[in-house]
Amino acid sequence: MLLTALDGDETAVFKAAVASVQIQVEPVGRWFEAYIKRRNRTEYPMLRTLDPKDWKNQDHYCVLGLPHLRYKATQKQIKTAHKGIVLKHHPDKRKAAGEQIGEGDNDYFTCITKAIEILSDPVKRRAFDSVDPTFDNTVPSKNEGKENFTEVYAPVFERNARWTSKKHVPKLGTMESTFEEVDNFYSFWYNFDSWREFSYLDEEEKDKAECRDERRWIEKQNRGSRAVRKKEEMNRMRNLVDSAYSLDPRIKKFKDEEKARKEAEKKAKVEAKKREQEEKERARQAEIDAARLAKEKEEEEARQVAQLAKKEKEIQKKAIKKERQKLRTSCKTWNYFTEEESDSVKMMEEVEKLCDRLELTSLQSLNEILALGSREDSKVAVVKQVQEVNAQLQREKEAEGFNEEDLQMLIKAVNLFPAGTNARWEVIADYMNLHSTSGTKRTAKDVIIKAKSLQRLDPKQKDDTNRKAFEKFNKEHSVVAATIDNAQPSERFDIAGASWTTEEQKLLEQALKKFPVSTPERWEKIAETVPGRSKKDCMKRYKELVEMVKAKKAAQDVAGKTKK
Repeated sequence: MLLTALDGDETAVFKAAVASVQIQVEPVGRWFEAYIKRRNRTEYPMLRTLDPKDWKNQDHYCVLGLPHLRYKATQKQIKTAHKGIVLKHHPDKRKAAGEQIGEGDNDYFTCITKAIEILSDPVKRRAFDSVDPTFDNTVPSKNEGKENFTEVYAPVFERNARWTSKKHVPKLGTMESTFEEVDNFYSFWYNFDSWREFSYLDEEEKDKAECRDERRWIEKQNRGSRAVRKKEEMNRMRNLVDSAYSLDPRIKKFKDEEKARKEAEKKAKVEAKKREQEEKERARQAEIDAARLAKEKEEEEARQVAQLAKKEKEIQKKAIKKERQKLRTSCKTWNYFTEEESDSVKMMEEVEKLCDRLELTSLQSLNEILALGSREDSKVAVVKQVQEVNAQLQREKEAEGFNEEDLQMLIKAVNLFPAGTNARWEVIADYMNLHSTSGTKRTAKDVIIKAKSLQRLDPKQKDDTNRKAFEKFNKEHSVVAATIDNAQPSERFDIAGASWTTEEQKLLEQALKKFPVSTPERWEKIAETVPGRSKKDCMKRYKELVEMVKAKKAAQDVAGKTKK
């Protein structure tokens, strides 16, 4: 800097100045680079206008001339910038240059001091970075991200990635990103761990508190306000991720692919199940066909066996019939071995007994003797055979122990409980045990054996048994002898008209169903339905049917209790 000329001073030229020469110098070396950096350093244009009392609202990076680096600036860069700005704006240097300096903390240099104090402390610097005034907290609207999703949301996620506590942050990616990459991205942001905190915005400073209680109160107020701002920040981040997820065309594509895959799997599963059911149905049908064929084969074999047995039975039956006829003819030829007619009839009955009781082999043997032997030999053979059959009948009768009353009761029970009755032979046995006076207990097996033996009885014994049963019935139901010549039998025991035909029985049953108990003049109408029967006949028959049903039911109940 040239000194100002004083009054009376003169300017003299001692030597002529040489004309200036331009020389091109190549910029090289670290000293030149440092010069360029100092020359290009931008300073906060409003630095001199800052209010030292409002230092908390200033941009500390701009104060130190680092607006282009901001949170990316290193401590070395911060210290270098602070050193350069201090050399230029230090109060002593400005005072030496004749600049007026504010007293105490009223000078703007206080703002520089606060800036380096905050930015050099990692905790305070993080608090200031959390509320960086240049940071854009806005979230794109849905209309903005519909057309250009990646161009709109990629910068937003990169901008907010500075708040993460983790080092590696996944990128938004492109439309060609895989499902794993997209899923990893949204998993990271939905579980975002932010270090951003808002202590820098505390309205009260606990260091200014006058006592411990006031300091605690200030801390409580600050914690509440920080929690509210932290919650708002988390809601902002959540809204950002939700908005991006709802607009991301890749998510829609992946969902469509997943839906198509599930539908294909479902369809394949249905088809597999259908095939399995078809296989099972075919297997079941094959089993049914095999069982049917086996059953048909078995039935065919059984039918053939039955036919063969039937043929053999018919052959044997014909042979027995032939031998019986041969026996009758032989005995008839010899005049039944007697000259008396009464003895002849008796011998005829004995021959019939032999025909019923003897087997085929016995008949053949006897016929051979009759064909080859003389009259006396034949008579001896027949008499001997008759004696053996009579002895056998006597032994069977003694073994069974059925007296005449039991035989009559058996015949009555067989007629009372016809074929088709449930547990028929047990019911018949219980009926006999209930009404028999002999005291002998009969089993179903005993009753069956006796019934079959009765079927094989000779005609004379059958007639005797039926005759005795009828006589007993007449004796029990006979009318008391009248004392007056013109006395009539009691109507209750009059059995002359008790015989009902099948057709009459069917008409009576239909009439009973057609005219229920509530029908007026019921029995008159029923009698009109059954031709040839009066009102009393119908009522009598109805009572008999009721008693018969009750007797059957009682016998069946006794049989059921016996089984249990």
